[in-house]
Amino acid sequence: MSEAQPPVIEAAVKGACPRCGAPSLFSGWVKFAPRCPDCGLDYSTFNVGDGPAAFLTLIVGAIVVGLSVWLELVAEPPVWVHLLIWPPVTLALVVFGLRWAKGALIALEYRNAAREGRLKDPAP
Repeated sequence: MSEAQPPVIEAAVKGACPRCGAPSLFSGWVKFAPRCPDCGLDYSTFNVGDGPAAFLTLIVGAIVVGLSVWLELVAEPPVWVHLLIWPPVTLALVVFGLRWAKGALIALEYRNAAREGRLKDPAP
């Protein structure tokens, strides 16, 4: 790892380029920029796919279910309170978490030089 590479957490939170650390990873809220304007790293060569969404589904689901069960056991609120609280909490965690998860996975993919696997052509 070179001196300029930011830690994975920093790259995720700041949307930093995994090579140089410039805050240029995203061109929109969760859309990757085509390349880093500082070091020229081509972001289109990376493919995080549905990994961030899958991780968020598990993590956010566990958090929301745990908190809703805790609230039910502690305060026993009416159902409408749960319906008022948990959809916005879930939405906020997904929206903010998706950007961080995508940033972390692309930084890890760069750091570990992860690429698509290819089978060699069979010998004739």
